[in-house]
Amino acid sequence: MRRLLNTLYVTNPDAYLRKKDDSISVTIEGSEVMKMPFHLLDGIALFGHAGCSMPLLGACSSHGITVSILDERGRFAARVEGPVSGNVLLRRDQFANASDAFRCLHVAKRFVAAKIHNSRIVLQHFARDYPDLKALGVEEAVGKLRGSLASVATTPSLEQLRGVEGDAAHAYYQVFGLLLRTRDEGLRFESRSRRPPADPVNSALSFFYVLMSRDLVSACETVGLDPQMGYLHACRPGRASLALDLLEEFRAPYVDRFVLSLFNRRQLARSDFAFEGNGVRFKDAAMKKALSLWQEKKQEQINHPYLGEKVQLGLLPHVQAQLLARYLRGDLDDYPAFLWR
Repeated sequence: MRRLLNTLYVTNPDAYLRKKDDSISVTIEGSEVMKMPFHLLDGIALFGHAGCSMPLLGACSSHGITVSILDERGRFAARVEGPVSGNVLLRRDQFANASDAFRCLHVAKRFVAAKIHNSRIVLQHFARDYPDLKALGVEEAVGKLRGSLASVATTPSLEQLRGVEGDAAHAYYQVFGLLLRTRDEGLRFESRSRRPPADPVNSALSFFYVLMSRDLVSACETVGLDPQMGYLHACRPGRASLALDLLEEFRAPYVDRFVLSLFNRRQLARSDFAFEGNGVRFKDAAMKKALSLWQEKKQEQINHPYLGEKVQLGLLPHVQAQLLARYLRGDLDDYPAFLWR
């Protein structure tokens, strides 16, 4: 259980929440482990089998506290709200920012700047740990990313910003294969490929990008944002554009580092993938193993660069979605995108 940004996240499956006087009582196996007044909270997120009483739901409704229900993997299931909700005002502000060219570009720049910064930091960390990478082009790629990052601030249009983002991604993926430290010749990475992925590394990247985007959809739903109304990614029917915007912050420091560790630690090998036509996919047993390691990864804690608090990796999507919601509502002067250190 963790309170972040006035939201209580209940991840312990044995936890049960009850109304007790003017407070929320959290018990585990009948023993109270936490008590929190209603007026200190804006929302509650229940993960997995964590439960609550009907009187608590009624009290939360009357206090304007949203209760979100997610499964054990963090996928959004439902939200319980009272008859008057501020979410419609949040969505109005979200749409207004997306409709205004200047404000839309401003928000999109935050996502792109975070993506480029985090990609550069990942390359620098590998170059520090493996000095041979500097002579193989990683140092040059870091320089290109630094130049791209400087260009973001002065880019005058969304179309040109997407061009800067594309150039930065190309420079990053040109050297990404060098970060694979395995001697398995069957695990080469030449370039980023999708639909279908052409090799095991691209297959793993695509798979976990999708999982991360689903977590971000759930996070947007939990805080009341419309996951389909984005800023950097154009709106299309059925596409969660805002979740894809937020995903840009997490690609390199979260997903890419995780996928690299799977291969570098020999937790995955070429034999864990099936080659079908021009595409590559996980074999069932390997997928289960990778998902288990992914769930373990989400339990790790880092110090959030903006909050200055320890946060589980699995809660980062919810933290960033809530920070974005606060910015859109006008509670923050700017959106503090997630910047890896």
